[in-house]
Amino acid sequence: QVQLVESGGGLVQPGGSLRLSCVVPGSTLDYYHIGWFRQAPGKEREGVACLSGRDGSRYYADSVKGRFTIYRDAENTVYLQMSSVKPEDTAVYYCAALSPRFTVAVWGLDPDNYESWGQGTQVTVSS
Repeated sequence: QVQLVESGGGLVQPGGSLRLSCVVPGSTLDYYHIGWFRQAPGKEREGVACLSGRDGSRYYADSVKGRFTIYRDAENTVYLQMSSVKPEDTAVYYCAALSPRFTVAVWGLDPDNYESWGQGTQVTVSS
């Protein structure tokens, strides 16, 4: 099982921007769907954005649509560009991989079927 590694978290002011990175080892990125999730204290883990490994389609939670962008580079990194951040975006952010046997349009924002979770990176939005 591969291990994904997140980075890029930190403290950012409301309205600011931050970019998170997720390094995906090997050829996983060529086949698996990659998702970004977050978990705030006392809350369940929720899907934020996902990227289809099949055709590059992108899906977003309503709470971040228009503010966050998921994309990948030509090698092995998936990014989550966060803009116009709000205090309610404060959470630990994780990336994970979803097997290509799952339909990403249906399961892409559901954390239950994801595997190979990273260790998480803390994002705090505060003035």
